[in-house]
Amino acid sequence: MSRPRSPLAPSPWQVGLTYLALGLASVFVLFPLYWLIITSFKLPVDVNSGPFYLPWVDFKPSLHAWEYVLGTLGPDVRRAYANTAVVALSSALLALFLGTSAAYALTRFQYRPRVGAIVLFIACLVLTVALVALGMPWLPAVGLGLAGLILGLQTLGRRFKKHLGNDEIALWLISNRILPPVVVVIPIYLLFQQLGLLDTRTALIISYTVINVPIAVWLMRDYFQNIPHDIEECAQIDGASRYRIFWTIVLPLAAPGLVATFLLLLVFAWNEYLLALFLSKANSQTMPLMVAAMSGTRGTEWWYMSVIIVLMILPVVILALVLERYIERGLIVGAVKG
Repeated sequence: MSRPRSPLAPSPWQVGLTYLALGLASVFVLFPLYWLIITSFKLPVDVNSGPFYLPWVDFKPSLHAWEYVLGTLGPDVRRAYANTAVVALSSALLALFLGTSAAYALTRFQYRPRVGAIVLFIACLVLTVALVALGMPWLPAVGLGLAGLILGLQTLGRRFKKHLGNDEIALWLISNRILPPVVVVIPIYLLFQQLGLLDTRTALIISYTVINVPIAVWLMRDYFQNIPHDIEECAQIDGASRYRIFWTIVLPLAAPGLVATFLLLLVFAWNEYLLALFLSKANSQTMPLMVAAMSGTRGTEWWYMSVIIVLMILPVVILALVLERYIERGLIVGAVKG
């Protein structure tokens, strides 16, 4: 009776162990969320003299923290909430659009950029930056850089033999995301300082879009590789253009991957802290900075912090629950290939 009838029909004790393991895993995963919610309804004395686990048993719930955050801190919270929503949604949509377009191109077209040409471009770019740093106006410096690039390609281009392929390009893209943001945060700060964009939503949207495009390319590239080319070839035979095929055939088929990728990009932008810390102050402050501000000279005010964190994660949780069907299908892309 304890032996499984088939690999797809486990025995009762295997089913029991599976549910027990899943139950324990759920407790470990959900308990921090439960503790966060009940802490938001505790008074400071309950937090400092605890731990108390059960409302109306260990402690009496109070709306003290919620009234303070939504009342006294209301304007600051609403401003930070609006900044987070605008920046996260805008950057996620932009990164998804750019990443999806690049991923489709990498799966349907063959690129063979020459290594020498890439090195020459980087050298001309460094020359342009050096000329600007030495005091030359940026317009003549850019002109000299472009002239040097064109001249170098015309004279040396034929000698460049080694090429890169699509796989190398994709690997280079994801390697940019592996780079720790703290390495580039100072150059990014100086760039936006010169452009006069510090403490603006625009700076955050640009930064988040750039750092999240590689993730969108990597995820959507795997999804597009699993879409049969025969469907597109049939549409081409019927006279459909490449753009029409992409918008009316490929994207609807890739809807689960698009939703899953969008949610991941949204979470990354919604929770980002380091770049927001350097690029924003009062006007463009986001929710992660608002949470960190609860730890000040009076110590960490866990009760207020819990309320702000609950408000911060609530939209993402609701969105994940609404889009659960698409996310489940999108996250298993590549698990089974024909």
